[in-house]
Amino acid sequence: MNDLAPNRPAPRPIGFRWITPVVVVTVFASLLGLMYLAYVAKPDQNLHNFPIAVVNNDVGDTIGGQRADYGSQVLDAVTTHTPSDRFDLRVVGLNEAQRLMQDGKVYGALIIPADFTKRLGNLGAGSVLPGELPRPTITMETNPRLGPFSTSVSTRFANQTLEAVNNALGPQLTERVQQQLGATQLSASARLTLGDPVQPVVEPYHGMPAGSGQGLTAFFFALTILLGGMTGAMTVHALIDSLLGFAPTEFGPYFSHAPAAPISRLRTLMIKWGTMAAAAALSSGALIGIATALGVHMDQPLGLFLYGTFAMTAVGVTALTIMAAVGSAGVLINLILFVILGMPSAGGTIPIEATPRFFARLADFEPMRQVYLAVRSLMFFDGSAAAGLERGVWMTVAGSAIGIVSGVVVTAVYDKRGLTRTSRVPVLQPA
Repeated sequence: MNDLAPNRPAPRPIGFRWITPVVVVTVFASLLGLMYLAYVAKPDQNLHNFPIAVVNNDVGDTIGGQRADYGSQVLDAVTTHTPSDRFDLRVVGLNEAQRLMQDGKVYGALIIPADFTKRLGNLGAGSVLPGELPRPTITMETNPRLGPFSTSVSTRFANQTLEAVNNALGPQLTERVQQQLGATQLSASARLTLGDPVQPVVEPYHGMPAGSGQGLTAFFFALTILLGGMTGAMTVHALIDSLLGFAPTEFGPYFSHAPAAPISRLRTLMIKWGTMAAAAALSSGALIGIATALGVHMDQPLGLFLYGTFAMTAVGVTALTIMAAVGSAGVLINLILFVILGMPSAGGTIPIEATPRFFARLADFEPMRQVYLAVRSLMFFDGSAAAGLERGVWMTVAGSAIGIVSGVVVTAVYDKRGLTRTSRVPVLQPA
């Protein structure tokens, strides 16, 4: 009679084996729901530090023998009554505002024109005359390249701000005109005009070209790169392990399991990295070809191809390193790192400033955010370094370095300790 070697661990109860995957799936689905629903549920309530430039170009005017500067009054009203925890108002000159818009640093620019005081004075003087005078305007220039939701928030900000401005200037202007008229009463139409003197104008700083999906194509392009790198890594991992005999091969009812190849973990990982890099180049080229065929707008298609190859390789290298380090659990870790935490913190559909604050902390390092910023710069900002390309490239370099160094160290340690990828067959001992 033969017995198993005494050092063989006893099998776990079958009930525990069934419970484990149920618990893992439940936790995984709960985390997925928490992150995605928290991301989209209350963007208006979550609004914080939403950057908007404010420009006062008004030069003032002399009205009724007195110097007037309504532009400064409007600026004071805007900065005083805007909640500082919800909006980050940046009072700058026109040139600086345009630079911030071009670099994607602000979602909109509220501009008080140079003749604002003069036109407001003309409106007051002409309100008692027949005919209509054009109302002075304050313009909100939106930045649609940053996405449709940011445009919506900027537009609402402009409308609410101008309503407060009219509430402040309207009675003041009405009272001044009434004093000039003396006993003569203002007509109802004149009071209506003077009570609502400023007209808001909302227009895009640069209109979106055809094939831009209102700014959303950058997000989905970045998502494709990231998913291509992650799923590509899982595919490469499974296929190469199967070819080397570390995992079975199954096609329908067909099943085979080749003998394990005499190859180290480090060398196996390097083969997977090389395969992933080649696949990334071909996949990035295919993605550019598909985008071109569909008429997707790209400012820098060549740069997008090169960065797409680099980013997809970086994601694949990191994902392969994680699976080499922890095994099958690496699939879940990759999904959490690149998808569950990555998509809500990218800021591609809803700005980071309109999501719960912890997403902003995730956005500092999450791969999806860095890839999105670089892709957005290459698609809509002519590859401007300040618009996100520089940060995206350097963060991708850092991610690649972490993945490569970690992979080499971990697999080399495993190899040195003799932790080979072969099953340990129980040793039979004579009775």
